[in-house]
Amino acid sequence: MTQEKLMQLIAGGESQTLEFKNNFAAEAIETLAAFANTAGGKVCIGVSDQGAVSGVSVQPESVQNWLNEIKTKTSPAIIPEATSVTIEGKTVVVLSIQEHPVKPVAVRGKYFKRVTNANHVLSTSEVVNMHLQSFNTSWDYHLNPQFRLEDISFEKVQIAIDGANSALRRITEDPLTFLLKNELIRNGEVTNAAFLLFTKEDSVLTTIELGRFQSNISIKDSARTKTDILTQVEDVLAFVKKHINKAIIITGEARNTERWQYPPEALREIIINMIVHRDYRASSDSIVKIFNHKIEFYNPGRLPDNITVEDLLSNNYKSSPRNKLIADFCKTLGLIEKYGSGIHRILYALEEAGLPMPTFQNISDGFMVTIYDAEYEDEEKTDTEQPAKKPFWETLKSLFA
Repeated sequence: MTQEKLMQLIAGGESQTLEFKNNFAAEAIETLAAFANTAGGKVCIGVSDQGAVSGVSVQPESVQNWLNEIKTKTSPAIIPEATSVTIEGKTVVVLSIQEHPVKPVAVRGKYFKRVTNANHVLSTSEVVNMHLQSFNTSWDYHLNPQFRLEDISFEKVQIAIDGANSALRRITEDPLTFLLKNELIRNGEVTNAAFLLFTKEDSVLTTIELGRFQSNISIKDSARTKTDILTQVEDVLAFVKKHINKAIIITGEARNTERWQYPPEALREIIINMIVHRDYRASSDSIVKIFNHKIEFYNPGRLPDNITVEDLLSNNYKSSPRNKLIADFCKTLGLIEKYGSGIHRILYALEEAGLPMPTFQNISDGFMVTIYDAEYEDEEKTDTEQPAKKPFWETLKSLFA
């Protein structure tokens, strides 16, 4: 690295891929591990937090000792590239590390990731997810010794095959062969995905709480579903339809048309996304709350750190399903048309129905989608604070202005 290039880096300040340290210490190793777990980066030793070149005293063996210490304190071991640059008689050592192919990298049992210009400790679920993603897999792909073939309903598998064939998918295999072909069963053992998709009995793993609310605290009707996730799509949709309005539009034709309070195609897309992308390792349940003029769909599992709500709405992201095997299987069945396109189908259906812009938000350890009907008014806001009542696409465009 040249002196000019280093000065340009320093002038830009600390960032997602750059950090300054006056001296080499444990924090420098943590930062290198965080870079390795994210997108790579550089640690400049001999530069203050404010970007002033203080220089660092190094002996002939100093840098090699640093590299050895980094290697012994990280697992899997990482060894950065080291470059010394002299600026106005002061030595700066630049330690560069690439994103590591096998993640996460630990420092003495702790795991870090880089967020903007700081290091954050990874949660247990983030450690697991990062490890699975390193091997291009996901939790639902893994075999679970707690489940047996006897727990799987082959009748439900056949129903799924028949449903796919009615949509011209042309599946000719018997249920067992079909499961084997789609890697839902491997070596006679059952994957998490197979159990969730075709469990014979109800399971607390799939619990979805459903409620029709008169107010925030007054419940008119409630239900709970704990069956397989394919059946849940229809169960949840049926409960929602039971508690929303439907008008019969007289057209003068032989057949009148129906107009629902919310377009069924948007409801189905939201419910499918909620069920397919749920974090089934979380202890909390999915929850659907139906109010007079809005519906809230809450799901365990936040958006990935590298995807914002704005990215989601603008389709400016690379889709990476949380449950890759379930998502791929549902695509085979025709439930999912294309990864990452569901949000825009929801937006389009709501806009066509003349409804307000929905809201998407990370809440606690999950994600919530709220849709509103044409008469929605938030009683907690004044008439001048009604974001949901703005023209639909004007609201969407304002996010990216």
